[in-house]
Amino acid sequence: MASPLPYCLRWLQPLVGALIILMAAGAHADGVLRVLAWPGYADADLVKVFEQRTGSKVEVTIIDSDDVMWQKVTRNQAGDFDVFAVNTSELQRYIKANLVVPVNTKSIPNTAKQLPRFRDLKGISGLVHGGKAYAIPYTYAEMGLIYDRKQLTEAPTSIRALWDPKYKGKVLLYNGGTHNFSLAAQYLGDATPFQIADTQWPAAVNQLIALRRNAMGFYSQPEESVELFKSGHAALMFANYGSQQFQLLKAAHVDVGYTVVKEGALAWLDCWAITRGSTNIALAEAWINYLLEAEPGNALLSRQGLANTTSESPYLRTQDRLKWLEPVEDVDRRNALWDRILAGDRASKVLAP
Repeated sequence: MASPLPYCLRWLQPLVGALIILMAAGAHADGVLRVLAWPGYADADLVKVFEQRTGSKVEVTIIDSDDVMWQKVTRNQAGDFDVFAVNTSELQRYIKANLVVPVNTKSIPNTAKQLPRFRDLKGISGLVHGGKAYAIPYTYAEMGLIYDRKQLTEAPTSIRALWDPKYKGKVLLYNGGTHNFSLAAQYLGDATPFQIADTQWPAAVNQLIALRRNAMGFYSQPEESVELFKSGHAALMFANYGSQQFQLLKAAHVDVGYTVVKEGALAWLDCWAITRGSTNIALAEAWINYLLEAEPGNALLSRQGLANTTSESPYLRTQDRLKWLEPVEDVDRRNALWDRILAGDRASKVLAP
């Protein structure tokens, strides 16, 4: 046991503690943190708490597509952004282009609060290169199936439900070639839906043509999917935004169910990464650390319907399997073929050079 301090010095203890806190905040005082994020990742009230704690100013830029994010980060020569949220699949091209720097995990002690599968950075494809971690997991969503409980009395168990003839004209799909070809690969039983073999392209195209015939429509954004689901009286929807869309539909008073199929759900994992052009890496690390606290994590769940990395998702069952997105064999080819399929071309024309 340590000897007690003399009475005359005891009054100094709270002052010393306060001084340590002020010194920590002072390390970031008057700094500006430039954040590039998706909607709901940097809400004003959460930003205000961070600014008050650190004495800094946070400037948030909201993006709505991976392409816009890429454009902004690649033009980040003057330190326009310090930290940004990116999924593990997209992260790979930022690393290859030398646009991000390794994250010092020791400066982010709140990683200890994360669930074991998110603390194991080496176990998540694409996060660790050369023994160094390039991002910290933040939020994720599985691409499950949403179904109208009035038209389907039981939850569908397989991805094949999207192709079921009895739902013809009642299936709502995401308008994107990359993920839709992964769906086709899952239908065909491919263990690795992100890498379609040369011999499998005709089969994948044929399956997507069949899927198009079942579709009542296609959406790009979550809010758009809600309106289409309601107005078109959809029976089934491939939920590219997962639980986020489920929450939006529930808020719109639509009686829907949500499920992950037995083949495993495609799933994106968004992480915080620090740009090579960052002018305040210490503040960027403090930002990442703060967002792993309970309040920001609860905000993700309650406001966005998105899972955080510090508590179990209420949308997943123990048996549910997730397939984290990985870079695909050819993004341009997938999108070009999908555009032809969407236009109503026959298989022979879709696959024509």
